[in-house]
This record gives sequence, structure tokens and C-alpha cells, in this order.
Amino acid sequence: MEKQKIGLGRRKEAVTRVFLSKGEGKIIVNDKDYKVYFPLVYLQNQVELPFKTIEAADKFDVKINATGGGVKGQAEAAKLGIARALLEVNPEYRPALKAAGLLKRDPRGVERKKPGRKKARRSYQFSKR
Repeated sequence: MEKQKIGLGRRKEAVTRVFLSKGEGKIIVNDKDYKVYFPLVYLQNQVELPFKTIEAADKFDVKINATGGGVKGQAEAAKLGIARALLEVNPEYRPALKAAGLLKRDPRGVERKKPGRKKARRSYQFSKR
């Protein structure tokens, strides 16, 4: 692999650009270590999942630019971006990543607010008297 591979991940309002290169397993998110940026263990596991799936945890260095959304959305967007970048490195990773469900973009987003209601579904309180 002569140059870095790029993967784009999205989830809700979060967008991440993932830059994958040969290395020893460092993951940097917005110029911070991913364990500092994602303090919750289950979010760290989300970011590590594509590497655990193909058993390549210490073969690549990852630099991630994350914007928009919340921490959870960014972690899940990073997961998708890493999986897509790994496919560019080696297309033979596809069956393993696909079986783990890492190549699907989660389409769920925020439902729009409807007129005559307080939120998307929440109605104003009904008063009989």
C-alpha cells in the first residue's frame, strides 16, 4: 500500500473522513487519541470493530476527521468509514465485513416536526375541561 486509503462514513448528522495507512495501530480522531475523544468503552469498541472483524488491529494507522452530530453518531460513522477504507486496501475483506454488518449505512435520522404538534409525534396535552 503506497499511499493512504480514504473512507467516508455517515450516521444521522455525523460525517467522518477516514484516512488509513500502514502502521502500528494508532487511531487519531480530530487530533486526539480515540480513547480520549470517545471516553465511553462501547464507543471505543465501535471504532475498533472493523479491525477486530478482520483481525488486523495493529497493521494500520487511522486518522479520522469527524464533524456534526453527537459522539455516538460520530463513532458509528467512523466504524463505517474504517470498513470502507479497509475494502479499498483489500477487497477480500468484504465477506467478513459484510457478515458483521459493517458495510451498511444506518439510514435512520430525526423525524421532522409536524404542524399542530409539539415535536414529531408528541401532541399538545389534551384537557377535557
